[in-house]
Amino acid sequence: MNKLWLIIKREYLTRVKKRSFILTTLLTPLGIGLLMVVATLLMTYEGDESNTVAIVDPSNILNETIADGNNLYFKFENRSVDELKSNYKELGYDGIVLVPKVENLKTTDFTSFYYSDGKLSPNLQSSLSSKLRDAIREYKIVQLGLDKEELDALRTKVSIDPEPIEEGAQDESSMASGIAAGIGGFMGFFMYFAVFFYGMMVMRSVMEEKTSRIVEVMISSVKPFQLMLGKIIGVGAVGLTQLIIWAILIPGITMLATMIMGIDPDQQLEMAQNSGAAQIDVEESTAMIYQAMEEIGNLNWFILIPLFIVFFLGGFFLYASLFAAVGSAMSDDLGESQSLTLPITIPVILALYIMMAVIRSPNSSLAVWSSIFPLFSPIVMPARMAMGIPTWQIIVSIVVLVASVVFFIWLSGRIYRVGILMYGKKVSFKELGKWLFYKV
Repeated sequence: MNKLWLIIKREYLTRVKKRSFILTTLLTPLGIGLLMVVATLLMTYEGDESNTVAIVDPSNILNETIADGNNLYFKFENRSVDELKSNYKELGYDGIVLVPKVENLKTTDFTSFYYSDGKLSPNLQSSLSSKLRDAIREYKIVQLGLDKEELDALRTKVSIDPEPIEEGAQDESSMASGIAAGIGGFMGFFMYFAVFFYGMMVMRSVMEEKTSRIVEVMISSVKPFQLMLGKIIGVGAVGLTQLIIWAILIPGITMLATMIMGIDPDQQLEMAQNSGAAQIDVEESTAMIYQAMEEIGNLNWFILIPLFIVFFLGGFFLYASLFAAVGSAMSDDLGESQSLTLPITIPVILALYIMMAVIRSPNSSLAVWSSIFPLFSPIVMPARMAMGIPTWQIIVSIVVLVASVVFFIWLSGRIYRVGILMYGKKVSFKELGKWLFYKV
């Protein structure tokens, strides 16, 4: 046990003291915060380009009521399009819009024409189309003698409010399932990354020691199984350390970035009104954001986080043991390395695709059985946990995962003890099967 502890300590300290580990651990949260700031700036950037458009409306459909906004300014002209084409730029226009006569008030298709030497940008086209659509709708309402308030009343917003049947059960809002699905998906994707990244770290470590022949010296002092287990636990501790640091830094930096770039609801409403974005209900959007934050806070994080750590450790130990076994059997042949790692990477990738289907249907048969199957459960089960699943499924999944971890560590240990001292021989899966029964 003392030798095992020394191996774990060596693996852990060697890696956490590396400059690459320190930089990755600290720069990743900073990168996420910077990405949020840049994304916010880009999403709120309206551009410094303003467009002045001449409106030619011979039928007076718009009744000179179309409003400016979004760096788009309108001026109604009594001159014809042909007259304006020759000198529209000298008049200060960037383009000309012709609004033809509405031949059929009940038609749902309407085409207006934009004349300009320059290309019509997607943003300008969208804004122009939106403003014309609203103006023509108002024109049709008046011409057909319809009541605008009655028409607006037809637009009914329907929401589903989940209500528990059992007394005392938690009453969730309609947004809770969407929030849970998003958090579950994030957990699943993170597990996919963690299993691959840290599992490959174990494999590279084994290959480096085998190639440099350092392992021959180490094997003289410790058993191969102890060396493999110590390496797996040491790298796992490194991964857990990194996750804990990220769990502290990422939310803090994210909140700081939000505070730096954030705008209060009153400012948002004023900006929307000034830009003419009448279609967007900013107050409703702000309320939804606050509700989403409340739902995130209402999740039982004191249960979710420990369970996430359990599945992280289980998935890591399972796949890291397999990567260690493969690393011990590898030579310098790149083609051989890829063929040996393929059977390990396929279940991980398949689990990722299953997780995407599970998020859409968390209680389907596929979701239940894949979250219990040990090769899939480290990725699939974290994606389901936030959605509120039966406790027995989580317990069964953990029991099966732990039993599988013990089995795969034993299996990998049988391969590792032979492969770590095997040089210059091309290894096949048939050969790996024989190694299981070798006596060393």
